[in-house]
Amino acid sequence: MFVLPPPPRYPTQAAYNAALAGGHIAPMIETNNILSHPTGPEYQFLVGEVEDLLLTRVQTPPGLYVLKEDLHLATPPPHPSEAPIVNPNPLATTPQPASAGTKVSLLSFEGRPTSSTPNKPFGLALRPGYAQGTIPEHPHESDTEARLSSVDGRTSASDAFLGSAPAFGEGNAHLSPVNAKDAGKKRKPKNNMTKSNSSFISRVIVHENLSKRLQDRPADGLFAFANINRAFQWLDLSSEKKADYLTKILFTKAHCLCHDVNKVTKSLQHIDVIMGFSTGEIIWWEPVSQRYTRLNKNGAINGTPVSEIRWIPGSENLFLAAHMDGSLVVYDKEKEDAMFTPGEEEAAQENGEAEPANGVKNGVKNGINHTTQIQVHKSVTSKNQKTNPVAFWKLSNQRINAFAFSPDNRHLAVVSEDGTLRIIDYLKEELLELFYSYYGGLICVCWSPDGKYVLTGGQDDLISIWCPSESALIARCQGHHSWVTSVAFDPWRCDDKIYRFGSVGEDCRLCLWDFSVGMLHRPKAVAASIRHRGSMGPPIQRTETQTSRLRSDSNISTQADDEEDDEEKILPHPVEPRARTATLPPVCSQNLDKDPLCWLEFTQDAIITSCKSGHLRTWNRPTDHVGQP
Repeated sequence: MFVLPPPPRYPTQAAYNAALAGGHIAPMIETNNILSHPTGPEYQFLVGEVEDLLLTRVQTPPGLYVLKEDLHLATPPPHPSEAPIVNPNPLATTPQPASAGTKVSLLSFEGRPTSSTPNKPFGLALRPGYAQGTIPEHPHESDTEARLSSVDGRTSASDAFLGSAPAFGEGNAHLSPVNAKDAGKKRKPKNNMTKSNSSFISRVIVHENLSKRLQDRPADGLFAFANINRAFQWLDLSSEKKADYLTKILFTKAHCLCHDVNKVTKSLQHIDVIMGFSTGEIIWWEPVSQRYTRLNKNGAINGTPVSEIRWIPGSENLFLAAHMDGSLVVYDKEKEDAMFTPGEEEAAQENGEAEPANGVKNGVKNGINHTTQIQVHKSVTSKNQKTNPVAFWKLSNQRINAFAFSPDNRHLAVVSEDGTLRIIDYLKEELLELFYSYYGGLICVCWSPDGKYVLTGGQDDLISIWCPSESALIARCQGHHSWVTSVAFDPWRCDDKIYRFGSVGEDCRLCLWDFSVGMLHRPKAVAASIRHRGSMGPPIQRTETQTSRLRSDSNISTQADDEEDDEEKILPHPVEPRARTATLPPVCSQNLDKDPLCWLEFTQDAIITSCKSGHLRTWNRPTDHVGQP
């Protein structure tokens, strides 16, 4: 029986303010967002000067970040048909419902770029033979860049990277559209969400003047899509009435844990959004027409929650979903689902019907047992592409928390609850690197704008800086007092010498960091233990365990030694002890909220953060910011 959720407790702004004035705890508002503009010293923070010791110049000018606005997103209570959790025991081993707090995606059509499209391009800095050398030249790579240019006719920095790599699955004719005439058309999902009678969807609330608001909004304004618990909202951040959502969807029992917007197909008339849920199901939603399609229905392919979901760069149809059983699954938004059993694809490979794309069969490659390799249950090169999944990779027996595509769109960085960072050549379905955290699971990951470094944050309260092309841990960043939940680079404060990045965590704290390899100080114990080649004394005996450590601490290796290291590389790499690793302090550490923070994004004008209770806060950059017009 279809049951509507209860009405909001405080339907008006006045009633909400009266409750706060009376000393009551702020209730969970189901329907209405609340926009406020708090002022005072506790709503601003100062970032001081950071001097580049190598260049003897001031890289980052001092500046005051001020809270512009606080948009409190409506947090729906549990659905009436959902059994409440009574007095949960924090020491209990029973699994709790998956929840992710507030995750946000920003979308701009033209004018101001978001952080994914910085205002200045970066050159690729990956070592020759690591990125370009691992994938052979593709005959159609020169055509890829033009084909993947942005829909508004301009090519951004991220679009330029698309031309450096072939499309995922290119060369497999079975992945081509069934009808070639419809290949260039933007298809819409099948079902009307506003008229849906599905038990999966509880309520859909569309703004009564949606069409007019879309026509009257500025062309360079930002859209925001946000999921919090069982609610999903579409907001217009360029509007004075940004608290009034354009569309709000309430789901019955499932929590929306993640979502992503397709930057290839975006236009004012069409936006492709995908959402991953705690039930394992996925929804492809087109908000302009309010149509949707439900994928992985009832867990037909994988029944575990979706922890992260992203469109594959440059693809109109394919997206990658990370499930909490340690699997990565590639879906096609337009294909039907079919019951999938991983053993069937492996049996076909053993019978000679298909060859594994990465040359690994039963964990054996070139006579060596690679137990840490990816288990390819279904390859993108498979001929069986009539139904989903397009590809199915098993990485671990523990949940995958996050993943990120590299700027050159050849590699994938994946972090898991087992404390691992995996660097994957997803075009060839191969594992390239496997690192471990200092301790505990890794929660978040991102790439530097030039693709040279990878940041991870996790349960060890640290941010780790990795250089995959050198198989090295560069530094650990200490500044948080609890789990790190999100990391991101600030493209407008990055150049060829110094990188600016930020992090937020369960300690309600925002940390900003300035990183340069030349500014890092090697621990004295390590410096004393390294001898230059040609010096007097016995030769250094390098064991398999020491190989990767020396590469991260020494710049004296020759190209031949690098090749030798590649041949001797054994995964996983050993954990670097603190005594051998450079430590980086933050340039700013500020408590921003009363609730744990869970998301961070940089724009040209501001830093935007969100917390688990639904506060979306915009912090204006200093007026003397280097990139300001």
